[in-house]
Amino acid sequence: SPAATREEVLLSAGKLRLQLDEAGLDAGPGTIQWHLGREGLTPVPSVATIWRILTRRGFITPAPRKRPTASYRRFEAVAPNLLWQADATKWTIATGQVEILTFLDDHSRLVVASRAVHTATTENTWTTFTQATAQWGLPIGHLSDNGLNFSGRLRGFEVSFEINLREHGVRPITSRPFHPQTCGKIERFHQTLKKWLRRQRIARNLDELQAQLDKFIDYYNTARPHRGIGRVSPLDRWNASPKMINPAVPLPAPDRVATVT
Repeated sequence: SPAATREEVLLSAGKLRLQLDEAGLDAGPGTIQWHLGREGLTPVPSVATIWRILTRRGFITPAPRKRPTASYRRFEAVAPNLLWQADATKWTIATGQVEILTFLDDHSRLVVASRAVHTATTENTWTTFTQATAQWGLPIGHLSDNGLNFSGRLRGFEVSFEINLREHGVRPITSRPFHPQTCGKIERFHQTLKKWLRRQRIARNLDELQAQLDKFIDYYNTARPHRGIGRVSPLDRWNASPKMINPAVPLPAPDRVATVT
């Protein structure tokens, strides 16, 4: 048939699927379409065509229908640096369990910092935050869960990270307990990161883990189409919009909350 997909497309789609999957990276039809376009293949096949190719070749197993994405309540900051999300997640290296501390811009999904630490403390959380702001600017607001490195609000006091945020004019925001969906973007990033890390050699120490994080974040920010932002890279979306400017005016302390450092 004249409309049949060219053999070149069939081979390229299958090859990309294997390469991406082997590397622990997203290998869905949309991602494959994006990479084929970057490689200069013309015309670029539709996502539906690539899905059919992968299904016929046994790469995709039809799954039960899921709840429609549109049925979820969803928010997104309207500009870069309006809101950052942050979280710490556990990971295991050769010497035992450590943590990965990550900050992400809510609008662009750009990972502004990701640091391997023995344990996430309020001190190294602030250090990582200031390293990120030196490169990317100061956000207006900061969203996290109620981990003690981020916030002591549920316990009736402020930790030094919250105090430092307020003193730099950044509004500290915490999610409701047992409601991880509020910080869903950073949670989803950590899932994607861990999928990739599982395909790598186990890091012998924090320095090796940090090198792995740096490698993945460079790919994630610059060379990975993100489904949540219209199949562009986070860096492209970051560069596409004017940034919010924080005047760094100190914010007042909350009422009836003790402060600890």
